[in-house]
Amino acid sequence: MSGVCAAAKPALALSRPGVRLSIGDAKDQAGMEDKYALITTLVGAIVLAFVFGFVAQRFRLSPVVGYLLAGLAVGPYTPGFTGDVELALQLSEIGVILLMFGVGLKISVNDIWSVRWVAVPGSVAHTLAAGALGFLGGLGLGLPAIESIILGASLSVASTIVFLRALEDRKLLKTEAGRIGVSWLLVEDLLIVLAIVVLPALVWATSAEGASLSPWRIVGALGMTFAKIAGFVALILVIGARFFPWLIIQIAHTKSRELLSLGTLALALGVAWAAYFWFGASFALGAFLGGLALNGTRFSHKVAEDSLPLRDTFAVLFFVAVGMLFDPGVLMRHPLAVAAVVAIVVAGKAGLAHMLMRWMNQPPHASIVMAMGLAQIGEFSFVLAGLGLQLEVMSSETYNLILAAALISIALNPFLLRLAPEAPAVKPVPQPGPGESVA
Repeated sequence: MSGVCAAAKPALALSRPGVRLSIGDAKDQAGMEDKYALITTLVGAIVLAFVFGFVAQRFRLSPVVGYLLAGLAVGPYTPGFTGDVELALQLSEIGVILLMFGVGLKISVNDIWSVRWVAVPGSVAHTLAAGALGFLGGLGLGLPAIESIILGASLSVASTIVFLRALEDRKLLKTEAGRIGVSWLLVEDLLIVLAIVVLPALVWATSAEGASLSPWRIVGALGMTFAKIAGFVALILVIGARFFPWLIIQIAHTKSRELLSLGTLALALGVAWAAYFWFGASFALGAFLGGLALNGTRFSHKVAEDSLPLRDTFAVLFFVAVGMLFDPGVLMRHPLAVAAVVAIVVAGKAGLAHMLMRWMNQPPHASIVMAMGLAQIGEFSFVLAGLGLQLEVMSSETYNLILAAALISIALNPFLLRLAPEAPAVKPVPQPGPGESVA
């Protein structure tokens, strides 16, 4: 009977001019698309990023605007080809890892230590104040308290890759503003790790089932996270600082450029992976510490130079991934809410950062650079918002508001940074001539 029915069933077909595809053919085609999802996503993202980035540059816009539009073009909310969003996000993480590894190669421990009294209190105060601003904004939009907390946390942290690319493009990485910026972002990174630990416990504590949750459990979880991250930092700076340079020297002695490039990539990705999966830290922090362990070695410049093309390519994929996530429909459904969230991110965070920097007696140039650079959100905001969705305390529309704020603030950021004045020139110290002495 089943054989008769199978034989008698008419074959459905998908038609287009000159082509007829049976159900079996359609399944085969879908299987091929799944099989080559990585290649098709990479090709679509890189080719369109190049095209849109080039067009944006010709119109005297930042190429970042083009990369975001390329992501929108291959995203699920526009017709035509759709790339794999999950794959694009994972590939963009490689860009963050390589970028932070490169920053670690350029910024020394002394550079970070020299600005600790500005970066640590400034970053903590700014994150808390921006989070409170986002929380109040959420309440003003009619969101529940717990959803407003997650909205505030998502809006409080800046994108590492956006800010560091901006510092590098303006050659500010080794300036006072650059050192403060890198240290500030590292502290924010640690705060995000703690937020990821606290949020699930906070949601559970506010629920009926978790009303009896002891606060000591939250404190214990935070203490364990701190201990694991501190152990990882000590491991990298004490043991890694001796082993990694020795390893790179051994690879360099082989006189193989391929092995040196491969060893650099393995080191950056391996340390980042270990930080995330073994110590509960972020990929970015692990990669930065891996680069920091190599800082000052005679091959650090060569290592940074070899990783540059790959780093830039994967960094572009971050902006494409942001564009893919964005649903343009939210601009029509909730225009006032989008405007309010963008205002918190751009005007609110910039104003808070500038006020804090000036309050700590920092120069006007560094204050403006920090204010403009922090006036955006990115990858860590997606992590926190995604956690809210996973815990079922954030609606998809609030998630879309965060994505809209990310895309708009990232697109505006290069223009905002142009408002920052040029860094003041450092006057050379006069050298005494023959037979002269300096008074």
